[in-house]
Amino acid sequence: MTAPIFQVCAASPAVTALLGAGPTRIFPHGEAPEGTAKPYAVWQVVSGSPFNYLNCVPSTDRYGLQIDVYAETASSADEVVTAMRRVIGQHAYITGFGIDGKDKDTHSYRKGFDVAWLVSL
Repeated sequence: MTAPIFQVCAASPAVTALLGAGPTRIFPHGEAPEGTAKPYAVWQVVSGSPFNYLNCVPSTDRYGLQIDVYAETASSADEVVTAMRRVIGQHAYITGFGIDGKDKDTHSYRKGFDVAWLVSL
């Protein structure tokens, strides 16, 4: 199992209005295919652990995700982050805010946030 970030975001009209549908430009492993239209989002698992119990096997895993948005403008990056936070916040916990600036490698505006997502097994 893994956190259902793509499924949740791809089902949101607010997110797909910004990141498209079929395909929705949200990619795992922190990387988007070369030439992907902006804006787009990438995500990766940066931490995780099962909820362990003494008397039974874990029934829930906790995933720590890092989400980064790349866009042509700072306002576009802000719009995508806002839409994603609103929908993800209904299913998981927003735990922090990360990068907010211009990426040296891509020359794109980059804005990020962190999420703790509990996934029942």
